[in-house]
Formats: sequence, structure tokens, C-alpha cells
Amino acid sequence: MGAQDNGAHKPGNALRVRFPKDFVFQLSRVERDEVVANCDHLRRLKFSPTMPFAFTEHGALMAASVLNTPRAVEVSLYVVRAFVVLRETLATHKELAKRLDELESRLERKLATHDQAISGILEAIRQLMAPPEPAKKRHIGFLQSD
Repeated sequence: MGAQDNGAHKPGNALRVRFPKDFVFQLSRVERDEVVANCDHLRRLKFSPTMPFAFTEHGALMAASVLNTPRAVEVSLYVVRAFVVLRETLATHKELAKRLDELESRLERKLATHDQAISGILEAIRQLMAPPEPAKKRHIGFLQSD
């Protein structure tokens, strides 16, 4: 009865054991191409036959806690701060989107009121532009009534 091999020592499996699917995911070809286009230092990935992996927020924090070299600690602090800024930016965008929606609805209400007013003005102008009905002219002289 020996120890069972869970396969965690193999390079491909070590990543899956330490970082489950909610911590790391593999990029699609479109995502990889976008990352390569936006990040010059990753240009080597452009011709890679395999798709790279990316960490979620939790995966980045997990990676930061595992590494112990001074450079790793520095990078982990950078990653954590980047996620904090990202979270704050998203919160700001949500608030901004909410305020933009409110502004848009107020503007639509005002435009509806303005549309009615403009329609009224245009109708009045049309009435003024219409030729007047000919006035009944009174005949000169004596009229004989029957």
C-alpha cells in the first residue's frame, strides 16, 4: 500500500491544483490577440501555439501569497494595488453610468415637452402662412330681397 500519486507534481497539473478554474482561466485566441496588441512586452505570445493563462483577482492574490522572493513581494504588491485601482475604477464607472442614465431620462422628458411646444409653434406658423379666406364683399347699391 503505497502513497497515491495525485499528479500535482506534473507541470500542467500543478497549476490546476494550486489555481482552480475560478482563480485562473485560459485566454481565447481573440483575447490573446487583443492582449498582444495592447501590451508590447507580450509580443512573443503572438505566434505561440498554445493559449496563455490569466489570473482572476483571487488567483493574482493567491500567486502573490505563494511567492517569497523580494521581487515577487514587490510584484505582488503591485498586482494587489492594480486590482484595487481597477475595482475603484469600475465602481466609479457604475456611478457614472447611473448618473448618465438619470440625465438621459431627464433630457428625454424635457425633449418631449419641447417637441410639443415646437409642434404648437409650427402649427401656428402654418396657420399664419395659409392664405386668408376671401372676405364677403358687400355689393354697392340697393339690394332687393325676395
